[in-house]
Amino acid sequence: MSWLLFLLIGLPAAAGVGLAVAGRAADRLAPWLSAAVAALVVVIASAAAALRPALSVPFLSGTSFGLEVDSLSALLLPAVAAVAFLVLVYAAAAGMAGPARFHGLMLVFIASVLVTLTAATLPALLFAWEIMGAASYALIAFQWKESRRVSSGLTAFVATRTADLGLYLAAGAVLAAAVMSGDALSGDALSGDALSGDAMSLAGLAGLPGPWRDVAAGGILVAALGKAAQLPFSFWLSRAMDGPSAVSALLHSAAMVAMGGYLLLRVQPLLATTGWAADAAAWTGAATAVVLGLIAVGQEDLKQLLAASTAAQLGFVVMAAGVGDAAGGAAHLMAHAATKSALFLAAGAWLAALGTKRLADLRGAGRRWPVLGAFFTLAVLALAGIPPLSLWATKDNVLTAAREHSLPLYLAGLAGALLSAAYAARAVALIWKPMLPGTSAGYDTEEAGSRTVTGWQQVPVAVLAAAAAVSGLLVLGPVGDVVRGMLGSEAESSLPELALSGVLALAMLIAVWRFRGSLPSIPGALSWLQMERAAHILLFRPVLAAAAHLARFDDAVLARTAGRTAELTLRAARELNTADAALDSGTEATAGAAARAAGRSAITDQAIDGAVTTLARSVRAAGRAARRPQTGQLHHYYVQAAAVIVLAAVLLIVVR
Repeated sequence: MSWLLFLLIGLPAAAGVGLAVAGRAADRLAPWLSAAVAALVVVIASAAAALRPALSVPFLSGTSFGLEVDSLSALLLPAVAAVAFLVLVYAAAAGMAGPARFHGLMLVFIASVLVTLTAATLPALLFAWEIMGAASYALIAFQWKESRRVSSGLTAFVATRTADLGLYLAAGAVLAAAVMSGDALSGDALSGDALSGDAMSLAGLAGLPGPWRDVAAGGILVAALGKAAQLPFSFWLSRAMDGPSAVSALLHSAAMVAMGGYLLLRVQPLLATTGWAADAAAWTGAATAVVLGLIAVGQEDLKQLLAASTAAQLGFVVMAAGVGDAAGGAAHLMAHAATKSALFLAAGAWLAALGTKRLADLRGAGRRWPVLGAFFTLAVLALAGIPPLSLWATKDNVLTAAREHSLPLYLAGLAGALLSAAYAARAVALIWKPMLPGTSAGYDTEEAGSRTVTGWQQVPVAVLAAAAAVSGLLVLGPVGDVVRGMLGSEAESSLPELALSGVLALAMLIAVWRFRGSLPSIPGALSWLQMERAAHILLFRPVLAAAAHLARFDDAVLARTAGRTAELTLRAARELNTADAALDSGTEATAGAAARAAGRSAITDQAIDGAVTTLARSVRAAGRAARRPQTGQLHHYYVQAAAVIVLAAVLLIVVR
């Protein structure tokens, strides 16, 4: 069944890359092609959730690139795919500048989220984590000609990348433990699947030995808190609001931000075994629910309010991971995904229609578009925790587990829940009140509004709002029993607990609606408590200052040393070149002399050869002449003898 995973991830990835590369040539086709691909992904994700496929490809020695659909991912896969499909339908209906590039990036982003959901080993998780971060940067800064939006994308990218270093630290700890296991540690110390099979299996991280387990837990905790926009990383979520509304709807509901909470739910056994990481996660989640809840209450911008509430609501998911309530956390994650995507899409529709998202300028928007206003209200009431809507039940399930863990933690979580009702009341109060004479003066302050909201823009909001209404069943009744059985959780809220939180949320909602005008403002809420500035002061500026010092050191020492070394090397090379040239000249002169000597030797050889040849000819001629007297006739011999005798007599006379 591994082909299902190939199809689940490969289809949106290939379509996304194809659209992004095709560019303007695919603009007309892109919106509906991406929606069709997303619809197929919903079908495939549902099949994968039922069939539970797994895939493992060798990566490094002792580890693999592993994907698997287990109980947790089986629960979330269809939900994430469905939210992504509805968001793409909305984007197709709303229209986007550069649709091919936009929808291509969205599909690539969705593919990376699906890999994150199904990652079974750290290499697969790291791969998906990187692609998801890069795609989110490209989407937040989609309108790249506006410097603020590019800066916002960069802020989000750098903030989350800083936290992502924790994931690399965790991978390094696992590798170090694996190396030590082969050298010094006994097999007893390496219990579990972490090092006995795949050294980087997420399911086996709890079996890591000694300090490496704590290092891995700390690294993963930091990386997850960064992605989930928990304290102290929450500020990047505010800047991410500069992205298109459809991006916000997906990124802040069922995608990147949600994946931070999902990762902590997946490694919950690791957090629990350390003895400290689970408590750290639980208290960080509770603190984020309270602090970001206060920030949400103090917002004047609808998208900023929804962004702060996203971090606050994911605080309950992080808290669930800390107290071991995976079922409550997963249910809250799914209910929040439906709720928040509906709210962001409605906010985006009003922004496109009226050109503003300021709460004061949205006064009467619900009366003007009552269907959209009704579904927005349904989702907002779910966000507030009003019975019997979803977040009321899922949030209480987490609070029940927190109460069993620690009463102060439960009270902190309950405070965060009440703040949910407060900021939800702020979001919904103005849209149903009659417009004031000066309300329309605030229109078109951010962009030119179209004054229309199409039916196709409202359909996704309606479906998501309906899902937000009923998702509470994931922790209630028989469905809740099934989910708890799948994920091994036991926490189940009692009726008094549910009733108490419901009454408190309703009272808070009514109070804020009724006395909104007389409520005191929250100092620092609009600036998100200056968290971004604090990050600049405490982190970015020191890092930049250190980088500047290192750059000066590089210029003054390293670069100068390298330059001097290069000069010396060049000079030596020149000298060697000169010597080489002299050697070449000598060699050439020697070769010339040898050639000339060889020439003279050739002349001598010719003279000797000529002399020898002449001598041979003379001998040959003498031989022929000597043969002539040898005729075999006697009178010739007598004549020759007489001639010899005469010659001898003459010589005798002359000599004497």
